[in-house]
Amino acid sequence: MSWFRRRKATPGRQSGRPTAQADLDHLENFVRSRRGVEAFIEPKTTVTETTVMLIAHDGEWTRRRVEGPEGARRFAHRMAIPIYDVRLVGYPQRMRDYNERRKRAAN
Repeated sequence: MSWFRRRKATPGRQSGRPTAQADLDHLENFVRSRRGVEAFIEPKTTVTETTVMLIAHDGEWTRRRVEGPEGARRFAHRMAIPIYDVRLVGYPQRMRDYNERRKRAAN
């Protein structure tokens, strides 16, 4: 029965959809409007494609989908910001502190 066969990936073809220009514009605007921004590559999961998280000096952050780890590295290189693999280094404490401040402000 062919119902349960998986479709084979086409060589050289990216999985998922390409990064939208609006996503790239948002990331660029975040980098240009904040200081001390660092990029963190978040791996592809069963639910989401590869994403890049940008974290500013004060912990403010944003996340958008990118075209794989290499797409994230190209973006960081083009914007001249450091980039890290979140699986290796984790998230910075300033991001957790920022989330906690926002949580307290909402209450």
